[in-house]
Amino acid sequence: MGTTQLETVPEPKYWHLKTVLSEALDSEFTVGEILPNERDLAARFGVARATLRQALEQLELEGRLQRRRGVGTTVAPPRMGVAVGSEQHTWPGAAGDAWQPADCGLAAPPLRVADLLETGRDEAVHTVRRSRVTHGQPVAAELLYIPASSVPDLSSIDAPSGPARARAVLRELQRLELEGEDRAVELGSARADDAKELDRLPGAPVLVVTTRFFAAGRTAAVSVATYRADTCRLTFGDSGGVEIHHSPERRAS
Repeated sequence: MGTTQLETVPEPKYWHLKTVLSEALDSEFTVGEILPNERDLAARFGVARATLRQALEQLELEGRLQRRRGVGTTVAPPRMGVAVGSEQHTWPGAAGDAWQPADCGLAAPPLRVADLLETGRDEAVHTVRRSRVTHGQPVAAELLYIPASSVPDLSSIDAPSGPARARAVLRELQRLELEGEDRAVELGSARADDAKELDRLPGAPVLVVTTRFFAAGRTAAVSVATYRADTCRLTFGDSGGVEIHHSPERRAS
């Protein structure tokens, strides 16, 4: 990558630098290749390291780069398609579910979730933690919040914690007749626990999908799933759905 004069460019320096770096990724780098360190890149382009970081962060957000612990910044592979739901509504844990249960506990949910569930803000609910792996790579982590009223017969289940307890809660939930679900997607930053599970750095861009499941005229469960924004392209429905994909096809993206 050669030095580029940025001083006369009217747009923000980091944005122009992002474009220059993106072109270099297509022409000079391959998937998985490690970029030079920030000091060398900043010197080569004649910019402050703060400007360089802004450009790198934007490229990471667009899925062009990945920051990996103990490795550095590498060229990201193409985003993989990850189906989120289907045209036929199903409960979490039903046949064909791609998620793997990891644990289950009983605790008060975040206030936002409590409001969605219409439970008391201090009322403990079953919290199922699940993970999702695609092509051997962790792509998402989920917290599924289920109030006691949705699984009233759970007291007879002799599984205090762990995956067995999580599966038992999901089986009980499936006894309800699912009336529908809705989803909302927003861009967020990985919290420390999600970052560790997804092999990302804290603060890395993620896509947060919040799903409400309805039964008996109320919200019976709420799922908060965190997807890696650098590797995932989310698709909704079996056909004619919404596809989230920032960038066009490219050789080293």
